[in-house]
Amino acid sequence: MIGYTTGVYDMFHIGHLNIIARAKELCDYLIVGVSTDELVQKEKGKIPVIPYEERVEIVAALKYVDEVVPQFDKDKLRAWKNYCFDKMFVGSDWQGTSQWKRYEDQLKPLGVDIIYLPHTDGISSTKLTAVIKKVLDE
Repeated sequence: MIGYTTGVYDMFHIGHLNIIARAKELCDYLIVGVSTDELVQKEKGKIPVIPYEERVEIVAALKYVDEVVPQFDKDKLRAWKNYCFDKMFVGSDWQGTSQWKRYEDQLKPLGVDIIYLPHTDGISSTKLTAVIKKVLDE
């Protein structure tokens, strides 16, 4: 059973770890896509604090991760064609969004289950960035 999940993983925190650890519990082999700096800039309009190569090293060092791959775009169908995963994991904060409903519609006919894992409330890279900016401004 091959699992797949993706993220930016900027300023790696407990929420990232929780998703990856839970995903690994539900598959035999876990592939983690790390968004490239270019994708983050295109999608979020910002450059990650931690460069892509370092984010890859951090994720690859986790005992739950079997393989790290670059995420150049958000095309999950293309990712499936490249990695042939059986399950895709994402945080529950994305459940019900039009973007993920589209992914469900694309992947379900291929036998891929999208599993929404509990989001870790109270933490995000965006919140960490805001705290750091506030401290620096003081």
